[in-house]
Amino acid sequence: MAGKADVTAGSVDTLKLAVSAGIVGASLLAFYIFSDLPLLYRVLGIVAGVVLAAVVALTTERGRAFAGFMQDARTEVRKMVWPTRIETLQTTLVVLVVVIILALFLWLVDRGLTSLIQLVIR
Repeated sequence: MAGKADVTAGSVDTLKLAVSAGIVGASLLAFYIFSDLPLLYRVLGIVAGVVLAAVVALTTERGRAFAGFMQDARTEVRKMVWPTRIETLQTTLVVLVVVIILALFLWLVDRGLTSLIQLVIR
């Protein structure tokens, strides 16, 4: 009996996701159909359609799982310790110096190998 309820819930969720996609599609279609209206109104129509579609999609099992995932991600981002401005500048300068040194080294190796090949060819 529980399997049949799961199938019904899954098909309802699929229907909700299809309705959500239809709402987004309809708002995009309306954007082009009502091309005589100002751009601001048409863009607001798309935004309203996307918001409505998101609300419908969040009522599904996948939508609730996605919302939980986003909440967990937000919590993890808040736990992060971001570098200070000085640390960022120092790290950037170190990377820049290492890149310049490596570029000069590779340029010297290239010139040396080119000269060596020129000696062999002559």
